[in-house]
Order: sequence, then C-alpha cells, then structure tokens
Amino acid sequence: MRAARSQASEKVGMRVRELRAKHTISRAKLAERADMDVSHRARIESGIGNPTLFVLIQLATALEVEPATFVDGLTAADLPENVKPYSESDFRRELRRRDER
Repeated sequence: MRAARSQASEKVGMRVRELRAKHTISRAKLAERADMDVSHRARIESGIGNPTLFVLIQLATALEVEPATFVDGLTAADLPENVKPYSESDFRRELRRRDER
C-alpha cells in the first residue's frame, strides 16, 4: 500500500471514511452518490489522492455535510515537506533576505 500523499490528504481521507461509516454507506454507494469513480474515492479515503474543491463538494453533498468539514483545522504543517507556503510577513521577510544577497 502506498503512503499517504501528506498529512492533509490523510486527514481528509480519514474524515471521509468516518462520515461514510457513520452514515453506513458502502464505498461503492458513496462513489455513486458523489458521481465519481470508485477508484478515485478509494485513493481519497486512503490519503493517496489529492481531492479538488469540486470533489470535496461532491463528497460533502453525498454525505450531507458542509465541504468545510473536510478541511477544518488543517494548517500548513499538514502539507507535504516540500510545500512551504508563506504568510504575508514571511513573504516580505523572504523578499528582504533575497534583496540583501
């Protein structure tokens, strides 16, 4: 089994699994309700997939929750190691650092 893409993907997948179990919906039924391929849904639940906003809305609709349910509490620390977003102050600091070179 492949490793999760990131902690964020893993947490989103876990939330999808938990909600699916809570609603006692099979994997195939969720894919059908969300109008998506079963294998795509499986990649998301396993944390391997990286769902788009469109897919999160599809899943949220099928599970009768708000799309925010899937990303609530996620931070930059949940992103892959090679992704380093900047806050506005961090960005300005980085620009100053580059100008000093």
